[in-house]
This record gives sequence, structure tokens and C-alpha cells, in this order.
Amino acid sequence: MTNGIMKVGRLVSSKAGRDKDHYFLVMDILNESFVRVVDGVKRKVENPKRKNIKHLQFHDEVITIIAEKINRKERVTDAEVRQAIEGLVGVSDERFGSA
Repeated sequence: MTNGIMKVGRLVSSKAGRDKDHYFLVMDILNESFVRVVDGVKRKVENPKRKNIKHLQFHDEVITIIAEKINRKERVTDAEVRQAIEGLVGVSDERFGSA
């Protein structure tokens, strides 16, 4: 998978594990195989989840505002993450982490 697909701020959903079908945003790229993701509910900005990219479905949407804040080392809040995910996929909390 190329770094063009693995991009900070990209919307992803889990394909495997307890969090299957939940939506997240990529918070950090650890290496070619792993990223850290957040949902602002169960996986908060202070405690991102390490996920193998093989277990993620990468979506086209990138939250530019959040990606820019992360790249500038500015603080991103859980509320911003939740609102961004809700705005893109139109789902409530139970679909991105609180299940």
C-alpha cells in the first residue's frame, strides 16, 4: 500500500476485530504496515489504536482541517474527530467506537 492511500486525516473503517465496521480517522502512520487511528469516543486522541492496514478499509475522504492541525503539531480534540466522522458518514456514536 502506498503512502498516498495511508494519509493522516483519512477516513477508514475496520474490516476485522472487535471494532469491525467502525469508523476512524488516521492519526499517525507508524510504518508501511501499521497506523494509529482515533474515533473520538472509545479510541480517543490521547490513546489511539494501533491497527494493521490489512484490517482497514481506506475511504476516499480526508479531513483536511484535522490533517493540517496534526501536521502542525496542534492539538486535535475528540469532539473535532467525532464531528468530522459524523459529518462524513452520518452515523451516531455507536457506529464508531462505543459498541
